[in-house]
Amino acid sequence: MRIVVANVNTTEAVTEAIRQQAVKVASDTTEIVAVTPDFGAGSVEGNFESYLAAVAVMDRVSRLEEPFDAVVLAGFGEHGKEGLAELFDVPVVDITEAAAHTACLIGRRYAVVTSLRRTLGQIHDRLQLIGLTGRCAALRAAEIPVLELEADEDRAATRIVEEARLAVEDDGADVILLGCAGMAGLAERVEAEVGVPVVDGVAAAVSLAEALVNQNLTTSKRAYPTPQPKPLKGWPLG
Repeated sequence: MRIVVANVNTTEAVTEAIRQQAVKVASDTTEIVAVTPDFGAGSVEGNFESYLAAVAVMDRVSRLEEPFDAVVLAGFGEHGKEGLAELFDVPVVDITEAAAHTACLIGRRYAVVTSLRRTLGQIHDRLQLIGLTGRCAALRAAEIPVLELEADEDRAATRIVEEARLAVEDDGADVILLGCAGMAGLAERVEAEVGVPVVDGVAAAVSLAEALVNQNLTTSKRAYPTPQPKPLKGWPLG
């Protein structure tokens, strides 16, 4: 099995952190192909950057020469999942959706702890689109930019734990979602401090992608029909 894991920003260090998390949970027979967009922002923290990233990721994945069995969109609350689902027949799994669905299997209510407050609207919109806002106890932000998460992991973990603890004690969350692909690898540390299950979106998405492929389930073209054949000026872009 070959799963493409697409970072939404252009920072290679983030792509590598995502790749490592994906490999950690993938089966021994699964090959993880981590890709970085050829253009876009160094970190995606708003709608403008997210829409730009959506085009960049579709461009990057569409130019892969070797076949693959599934795509994981590794951006929390980001745009582009529906476009990828129209472009490809294979399962396309968004880490936001994967994390939320996973949380609903192991608890009544979940909370998201993400990087910056300015991204909370995007995350809410994605959760609303998949019909899971009713199970969301809170959306919280550690107020640490994406690229600072890895630069100072101890500070990042401390702030995430603080917000996660408030989500559990004040908001009534049973499960915490790490709301940023750049938080990959922090789940165990946060869980040990807070005492409730913590879901890493990359790990959840890779595991769900494997399950879909193993069941021979593909993207429904009734829901996501293949794009109509027509001239596309300047496409692909890279």
